[in-house]
Amino acid sequence: MMKNFRTLLTAQLVSATLLVIVLLVGFLYYGKNQLILQENTAKLAIEQTIATHVTADGKSLSRQLDRSFKLKSLQVSRLDGTILYEQSNNAYQASFISQLFALAGKVDDTVTIKDEQQDVLVRYELDHRATLKGMQYFLFVLVGSPFILFMLPVLIIKNSLQRKYRRISRVVNETIEAFLSDNQQTKTENSELPAEFSEISISLRKLTQYTQQQAEKMKADAQLIAEEAYKDAVTGLPNRNRFVQNYEEHFTNTSQANYGIFGITRCTELQSINQTRGFHEGDQYIKEVSDILKRVIATYRDSKLFRLNGSDFGILMPKVTPKEAENFALQLQSRFNEFQKLSELDSVAYTGLVSYENGKALGELLASADTSISLAQTKQPNAWHLQKESSGLDSAGNSYGNQNWRNVIDDVIANNRLALLVQHIMPSSRAAKAYSEILVRFKTHEEQTLPTASFLAMAEKLDKIIAIDRLIVETSLTTIKTKSMHDQYFGINLSPRSVHDDQFVIWLERRLLKDANIAAKLVFEVSEFGLQQNLKTSKRFIDMLHRAGSRITVEKFGVGITSFKFFRDLKPDYVKMDGSYTRHINEDKNNQYFMRLMIDLAHRIGVGVFAESVETQEEKHMLESLFIDGNQGYYIGKPSPM
Repeated sequence: MMKNFRTLLTAQLVSATLLVIVLLVGFLYYGKNQLILQENTAKLAIEQTIATHVTADGKSLSRQLDRSFKLKSLQVSRLDGTILYEQSNNAYQASFISQLFALAGKVDDTVTIKDEQQDVLVRYELDHRATLKGMQYFLFVLVGSPFILFMLPVLIIKNSLQRKYRRISRVVNETIEAFLSDNQQTKTENSELPAEFSEISISLRKLTQYTQQQAEKMKADAQLIAEEAYKDAVTGLPNRNRFVQNYEEHFTNTSQANYGIFGITRCTELQSINQTRGFHEGDQYIKEVSDILKRVIATYRDSKLFRLNGSDFGILMPKVTPKEAENFALQLQSRFNEFQKLSELDSVAYTGLVSYENGKALGELLASADTSISLAQTKQPNAWHLQKESSGLDSAGNSYGNQNWRNVIDDVIANNRLALLVQHIMPSSRAAKAYSEILVRFKTHEEQTLPTASFLAMAEKLDKIIAIDRLIVETSLTTIKTKSMHDQYFGINLSPRSVHDDQFVIWLERRLLKDANIAAKLVFEVSEFGLQQNLKTSKRFIDMLHRAGSRITVEKFGVGITSFKFFRDLKPDYVKMDGSYTRHINEDKNNQYFMRLMIDLAHRIGVGVFAESVETQEEKHMLESLFIDGNQGYYIGKPSPM
């Protein structure tokens, strides 16, 4: 319909334009002839006036001509050129219509009349302004009439179409609103629609059905996305967000008596497994622990299991007494012990339990459970601890947990309760230099292995980490000397706190100078993050090692934002790329590019590059093709006693 209207409008405009052109041409032809006729008539009259005028005064002749004719200019002179009278209308301006006639042909030329008997020469131009003004009004009427004549029907049709479209829009809107509100009484409205819209009801019904289907699909997708947002990807358990939501909904309701046991099971070996065996084995370890927890917790009604973070599982057991919780913990420890034997681990997980009552603050509950884990970790592998006090984590309880750890750490330092393991770095070529990294396991007085990550974290917290580093260095040097391993290269890990401690650095330099032949075979490993904390003291530490003949490796390299500054400022001997770049590097083009760039940059200034967490043969081959200097990981070799 709109297309037909535009076609009609175009046709009317073209017709009106053509008619205007024809009328304009006719008008110009007629008007020009009228002006020429007027000039010829005026010329004859002026000639007669000159012939009958008897005077030698040109001024009287000019007055007579001015009274008889409207002149734009006039000049009266003798035949010999003597000018008797001359006038010109300087205010005269050409109008639009005069310019139009000028384009059609000049009509305002100067006319010259010569009378030898009177010895007079008259030159003049007629003033056509009055005539042209009338013609101009006529021209406007002539040009405007066709457009009015042709466009009036168009305007009438347009107004009709607008009314029709408004009616159609109203009816369509009412019909759509009726369908959206599931109102099926639309026959009256549909009957008002024009014939070409007769099937709109069917189309709207189809649209409604499609919209309902899409809405249901979107609702289902939204529910699925919501469920995924609350689900842990590895174990399929509800995650921390779901735990917080569940606790707030069901366990802070004071309208009914709620009590029970909350627990956290911490997988203390996850970090060690990820580093030595690979992330795949780490995920498998988490799944196994999850399955054990599911089987044990299934016997307790309404109990729920959550994965709170990478290494922690949360346990909620409503209406469970402390006595029942002890039975639960014993079953869990027994299952963990079985799994430990099969998987050749130092431990599997530790569990901290705490009782709760109505309105217990979530933060307080989590802190209490965390303290219970700290206490459990000072016992035998896979141990548990139940905190029965309703007050949860108070200052006394916290001090008690810290004091237990302090006693354990002091016992390790005083009695040298640690065991040394080594994990070899395999050089990629005969020309490449590599070493074996010394790993440490800490023991209790009952010869039970403590979780390494927890032990080091508590040593850091209790300001014992420098003493632990001194013990590790001293034990490593003594073992190398007593076992005559002077021809082998070994790597020793140091904490950032020790690297930036002046007293430790002085002690370490003296100790290395004491056994200079062994010092030349040592490579100290410090994390990139640790060295970044203070570049000035880090450089001073590295310079000291080089003076003593030892070397330095920057481990966990590539995760910091200032990695390239190490090459320029610290000049390490080796860098050990973070395991996140090694994992599936045979499939990850981005990691391949980054690794190749870092290796090339390091080799240009004489820095060796190692890769950790190498889990598969494909990863090893890819790293070797990128010219890595050495590989370390579970695929290369497991940690073994030194």
